[in-house]
Amino acid sequence: MMAFPPLGIQVLAPVLRQHGHRVRMFDMCHPQMQAEHIAQAAILEKPDIIALSFLSATTYPATKDLARRLKSEAPHIPIIVGGVFATISAEHILKECPDIDCVGVGEGEELLPDYLNSLDDPGRVEGLVWRAEGKIIKNPPKPLIQDLDKFPYPDRTSLPIDYIESLPLDVPAVLSLDKFCTMQTSRGCPYSCVYCDIPLLSQNKVRTRSAAHVLGEMQQLHDMGYRSIYFTDDHFLLNGQRINEICRGIIERKLKFRWGCEGRVDSIVVDQLPIMSQAHCKFLAFGVEAGSQKVLERLKKNQALAEVECAINEAKRQGIKRVHGFFVIGSPDENREDVLASFRFAAKLKLDTFSFNRLCVYRGTPLWKEYVDRGIIDDERDWDKWFKCSDIDPTVLPSEELNILRMKGYVSLFTHRIFQRPLQTLMLLITFSRHMKITDLFKLLWSPFRKRVLTRKANLTAGMEDAGHTEPKRK
Repeated sequence: MMAFPPLGIQVLAPVLRQHGHRVRMFDMCHPQMQAEHIAQAAILEKPDIIALSFLSATTYPATKDLARRLKSEAPHIPIIVGGVFATISAEHILKECPDIDCVGVGEGEELLPDYLNSLDDPGRVEGLVWRAEGKIIKNPPKPLIQDLDKFPYPDRTSLPIDYIESLPLDVPAVLSLDKFCTMQTSRGCPYSCVYCDIPLLSQNKVRTRSAAHVLGEMQQLHDMGYRSIYFTDDHFLLNGQRINEICRGIIERKLKFRWGCEGRVDSIVVDQLPIMSQAHCKFLAFGVEAGSQKVLERLKKNQALAEVECAINEAKRQGIKRVHGFFVIGSPDENREDVLASFRFAAKLKLDTFSFNRLCVYRGTPLWKEYVDRGIIDDERDWDKWFKCSDIDPTVLPSEELNILRMKGYVSLFTHRIFQRPLQTLMLLITFSRHMKITDLFKLLWSPFRKRVLTRKANLTAGMEDAGHTEPKRK
């Protein structure tokens, strides 16, 4: 599968086993792990509970359908749901979905074992929102987990799926066929960008695993034959000392990984880039967002264009093979010149790859609250939706115009890359062509210029394509 593995359930499975429970995992990207197969397993194995994890509003409809199917086949088995969107919308979900019995709010490593130990008395479980006699009961919240080192490493053996290393965020560009997985070494982000729900979920706190614990997991993965890792941390580039310890451990243990991570340009620990390169960091992704300082300030990004250029230049100077820039267009108060300025800025930067996606608004973000206050969104009516800002905000350029501007910007950007940086462009295409058919490579390059149907009720595929990195990653 050209996707990130379901790290959330891979983390929870060994935790539950530590508590004496038997666990079976399903990832519905597998053709033999669809709703009918999960329902059949529930009937035959009669588990104590069925737990469904989903991240966002984009996957909520499929989760509802799955819960309905499972409840019809196995009506006496409780169904608990968790994940980012479930946490933000717990009470709404229980009001709308009679097939879902309860919601685990927040992190599951402690909550889920507590729930299994209290099936007869769910009122004892901190962080649980549940239904009793037609009423929705919200238990006291569970505190954030402080010691992330106390849990076992994720289970990466139980799912019969090989995950392929590609560009992040579902871009269908294959980088290698090496054994690939994701890791999470920290949780949370202290910043407050208007499009992001991470500060709400993490209470603006950052918690990290120790370098020793991270290296122990990497050693295990190395021994299992993994050679490519992507860190899914909300912001890996925060603590220079921890980065240094991890990198020195990789070098001393002679771990043969290629790895990548992402973070903000203004907090990149520049003095750690040399040792990151020595430790085989091959990929860095930065949330650039815009080439206009006005737009960056509107998004509350709190970074300067000069910081962006400096961070990317230094990463390339220190030998990072691929540097990616995430951009969004269609931000509030952004005009045509601002959009084109982002493409010109991208052309100026020493980026290897880039993406320009229409900004979307999700429940739980500061921008969602702003739209509720402005009367653009009705939280009671729209809680299960997400929107392209260009479809609902009158201060944003219309989607049709944005699509034209994006095509024009991509033409300019591609032309600049071909003629100003031909060797860099050629090497990137050679990397992709090693494991991709020429026809697939052509489709990939042509995709920015395809005409899209832009409506408020966009389908899931188009929505994910335009969600960009504002859409929570699969963890």
